[in-house]
Amino acid sequence: MNSTMLDSGMVRRKKEKKKRPAWGIPKGIFLFATPEGWRTSVVTESGNLCGRLDVPINTDPQDARAAAAVMVTELARDFHDTDVEVSWDPPQEPWSWTAQVTLPAENEPLSPDAEG
Repeated sequence: MNSTMLDSGMVRRKKEKKKRPAWGIPKGIFLFATPEGWRTSVVTESGNLCGRLDVPINTDPQDARAAAAVMVTELARDFHDTDVEVSWDPPQEPWSWTAQVTLPAENEPLSPDAEG
């Protein structure tokens, strides 16, 4: 019988370095209530990421906004190793909300004019 590497133990994959995604840091959120459920569009430096928010259809709008904010802050932390802040704009239309996503002041690079 031929001996193989599988006979003598578990084969392990090489650890790959975590590659940053092609899309950039989130800059904004659009949140929509639809008959099928809550939908989001996350605006990034290089495009939009659209999808369904993983909350029940009957979720209160304030709770849906909170869930969308958590989703975006976790996305920025997990994929870009940075924290972001989400601030919701006053609603312009019923069942539709927008938010600005910004880097906290301590994460922003100092301008060349800043005294230090």
